[in-house]
Amino acid sequence: MAKILASRPYDVLNSDEARVEAKGNPVSFLHVTKSEIDLPPGTDVHSIAVYEKAGTNLQQLITEKILEQEDKPCYYIYQLIMDGRSQTGLVCVSSVQDYFDDVIKKHEFTRPEKEKDRIDHMQTIKAQTGNVFMAYRDVGELNSLISSWQTNYPALYDFTADDGIQHTIWKVDDEEVIQSITSLFANQVPHTYIADGHHRAASAAKVSKAFPDNEEAGYFLTTIFPASQLAILDYNRVVKDIPHSKEEFIGMLQDDFTITESPEPVRPAQLHEFGMYLDGKWYILASRKGTFTDDPIGILDVTILSNNILDKLLGIRDQRTDKRIDFVGGIRGLKELEKRVDSGEMKVAFSLHPVSLSQLFDIADSGNVMPPKSTWFEPKLRDGLLTHIIG
Repeated sequence: MAKILASRPYDVLNSDEARVEAKGNPVSFLHVTKSEIDLPPGTDVHSIAVYEKAGTNLQQLITEKILEQEDKPCYYIYQLIMDGRSQTGLVCVSSVQDYFDDVIKKHEFTRPEKEKDRIDHMQTIKAQTGNVFMAYRDVGELNSLISSWQTNYPALYDFTADDGIQHTIWKVDDEEVIQSITSLFANQVPHTYIADGHHRAASAAKVSKAFPDNEEAGYFLTTIFPASQLAILDYNRVVKDIPHSKEEFIGMLQDDFTITESPEPVRPAQLHEFGMYLDGKWYILASRKGTFTDDPIGILDVTILSNNILDKLLGIRDQRTDKRIDFVGGIRGLKELEKRVDSGEMKVAFSLHPVSLSQLFDIADSGNVMPPKSTWFEPKLRDGLLTHIIG
């Protein structure tokens, strides 16, 4: 049942894709997270009808005991395996007050319209269905404790999804172990860091104010991974046009980069190196010394690309709103960049070296935020396996 219930996160599918994915599967959690699929095509996805349908569908899953509520608090361990690489995190609820007090660190701005969607969804269905993906600096004792539980106890759920990613969950219900985990986090983990899910976290924090007397609303659903378990993928860019000829553009790039034509697609091998795909050819762009700063934000490749190419040469100053630029997660590969350019949809593509977790931590600790679309985490947690009821 877990395999057919679990769904990809709500924000990686549009309505048409969700409708296809859930077709013939009445227990898919997409009926809760993308409930417009049960309403006439063209229904406004932000209408109250969509949120009310989500609430009805969630209650039906509970009534039919597809979903069951625990009778006492517990932790869960969530392991994902993709392409032979494993990562294991702890599923728990994190404090909204810690979010407000900056114990939980952020590295991205949120957009009001995306927050409002999650706020309306949570308030209407009185549950948090989206898991916030978080990280923390490794604590050896915690790693050992979690690994020991995985070794010595059977999994609650274990399945391989259609995309080939294996999802395994253990329930930690021993009170002594629960207390040990809680104590280790309290004493040895001064901060946790949002890796993916800033809008879900911000929305949960705001929803808590609407339920001031509800203790559960003071927490939000999270899965927290030690840094050693995680890898950030590249997050690449494609641009629709350039206001110069190819020759002029390459000439202008030489002020800030050394340029080498490459016979192969370019996946940058080091920081401050970029791939560029233009007119059917790949180029390696290596940043010249002195063309960027070494502060936590300035040293990021997404900042260098933004300052020295997108803004300076292409006039793209706000990547959040400019319709000339789009973003391609590294999971799609370099062929996707070639496809977008070769089709004529886009004029030029840029591949980037991934941001490191240490860079993410440094930026969050400094109180700064990264440029938009700086990080891509894969694999994604599945919705529906664990839900937090707040009302």
